[in-house]
Amino acid sequence: MAWTVTARGLRLALLVALGTAVAGCGIPRSGPTKSEVMDSSVKRSGSTHVVLATRGVAKAANYAPTLGFSSSFRTTGVVGSDTIRAGDTLGLTIWENVDQGILSVSGAPTPLNSVQVDGDGYIFVPYAGRIRAAGLTPEQLRMQITDSLQAQTPDPQVMVVRQAGDGATVSVAGSVSAQGVYPIERPTRTLSSMLAQAGGLTIESDIAQVTILRGGQRGTIWFNSLFDSPQNDIALRGGDRILVEADRRAYTSLGATGAQTRINFNSQELTAMEALAQVGGLQTNAADPTGIFVLRTEPEAVARVVTGDPSLYGPQQVAYVLNLTSGEGLFVAKDFMIRNDDTIYVTEAPWTQFNKALATFFGSLNTVASTQQIAGTL
Repeated sequence: MAWTVTARGLRLALLVALGTAVAGCGIPRSGPTKSEVMDSSVKRSGSTHVVLATRGVAKAANYAPTLGFSSSFRTTGVVGSDTIRAGDTLGLTIWENVDQGILSVSGAPTPLNSVQVDGDGYIFVPYAGRIRAAGLTPEQLRMQITDSLQAQTPDPQVMVVRQAGDGATVSVAGSVSAQGVYPIERPTRTLSSMLAQAGGLTIESDIAQVTILRGGQRGTIWFNSLFDSPQNDIALRGGDRILVEADRRAYTSLGATGAQTRINFNSQELTAMEALAQVGGLQTNAADPTGIFVLRTEPEAVARVVTGDPSLYGPQQVAYVLNLTSGEGLFVAKDFMIRNDDTIYVTEAPWTQFNKALATFFGSLNTVASTQQIAGTL
């Protein structure tokens, strides 16, 4: 028996096939749908806490390790510019009150340039011997050398100039105009003045971080906080290492956004709204504005607050849901702070898969045109 296929039957068959394709997984997509993410929640036996972002939640989730120097950095006093230390270099000049002195001829001064203070804090002066210099001021050392030479030559006159040497230098590296090793002198005894001595920054100040390594200690601040909080303009110590570098924080953008990539922060604080704008916003013809997720691992204390579950223990996976279809939701997105290593995932609108299926079966016709055509022929 011959089967007759009518036009109406063919259309119905195509619609059934279309529905099957939409319901299946054969149509390409950027990731899980909003409902699929919801299905992964703890309340549905999943492993992720799905939390609707409100202003209260945004405030509770605004947690980030703060940058700053410890009290040991901030309470260190300014180095006296005239205190001699081991490793310093001194310049000595000696005048003798005789024509034929033990060091000079015809009354000419005797210069002793680049006299190094050894690791034990001593220097050697001819006819005066080994003299303790570390911890003294140039004036105190001058008097000590004078007393030591007094028995060898009458009424000696001594001048001592402290020159910054290995014991009074810091290294400056990273994003500054002139990397190098600099002496701690009267104009450069604090962090801000030393950075100015190195020629200033070569990156935007808003994203610049300054790190100091001092022995086993480490401290990092934002460059701008040097001026916003004067206590961060700490006194330097010989051997300090100063590193200036750009903010390394970044977040990942996925789904129906203008760019699916990893993006560096462009400011010290970044909101969800700013982060979306930074990647080109939502895809107008694909994104579901009610299904924007911020994915992160929260520390225990924060997770307990945002989920309302005081029994949680340890770090928790949290997916915050942003809804940009209301004024309240827009303001929440302006308040919700993005953190380092966050992932922003924008789900596709429900009709996007239907549109893709229509394109598969009916060519390049758009969703509305295709739907109208089908409806008009049934």
